[in-house]
Amino acid sequence: MRLGRVASPDGVAFVSIEGDGSDSIAKEIAEHPFGTPTFTGRSWPLADVRLLAPILASKVVCIGKNYAAHAAEMGGPAPEDPVIFLKPNTAIIGPNAPIILPPSSAQVDYEGELAVVIGRPCKDVSAARALDVVLGYTVANDVTARDQQRHDGQWTRGKGYDTFCPLGPWIETSLDPSDLEIITELDGEVRQRSRTSLLLHDIPKLIEWVSTVMTLLPGDVILTGTPEGVGPVQAGQQVSVTVEGIGTLINPVAAKPR
Repeated sequence: MRLGRVASPDGVAFVSIEGDGSDSIAKEIAEHPFGTPTFTGRSWPLADVRLLAPILASKVVCIGKNYAAHAAEMGGPAPEDPVIFLKPNTAIIGPNAPIILPPSSAQVDYEGELAVVIGRPCKDVSAARALDVVLGYTVANDVTARDQQRHDGQWTRGKGYDTFCPLGPWIETSLDPSDLEIITELDGEVRQRSRTSLLLHDIPKLIEWVSTVMTLLPGDVILTGTPEGVGPVQAGQQVSVTVEGIGTLINPVAAKPR
């Protein structure tokens, strides 16, 4: 099932997206998408609604340097254990919403990633049963003010600006995430291309590691790390991140309005 959130003529709703291309239909889900969704009976052509971020997380837990080649391009060894940090939920935006460049940063980078969406409350989950707590998977862009990340020595400011966590276009619930191609394009030029099979710490391990530290709630998002090829964006450009089996997340880049 493809789960999304839309702004429809009747308001904001969770939906199941059925069909492909111009024939896609958004079927309204009653209340929330966790557990077994029930439907209201209302639906709209997908072309007649606006896709929003598919989930509003209480927190976004990110994994740093989880591809060896990316760790190398950042100038250090691959970490032995997962490196985790947080993005505030106010950083989340949906498809086609602009990434706003903060005037205080001289270098803002894209980082295409696979994201895991948690489906039920969990704590101290073993890797063996970690996938049981997953609602599904979506596409993410861990936008980063790289100069501020380097300057601060920790990552909260550089990772935490509003609009710095694009998610979408929807959540795919029926997917094997172990070996998916991930591609990031800047203005149509491929800048990142890798596979999730190259993750240093796989998704069950990440869920185990994170859930020993903090309780994960329904809708929480784990960004699994970005492959090599990160680089800067400029106002007027467009970033597209595609994950095999899910779809493409597209966001324009814009300067902050004065």
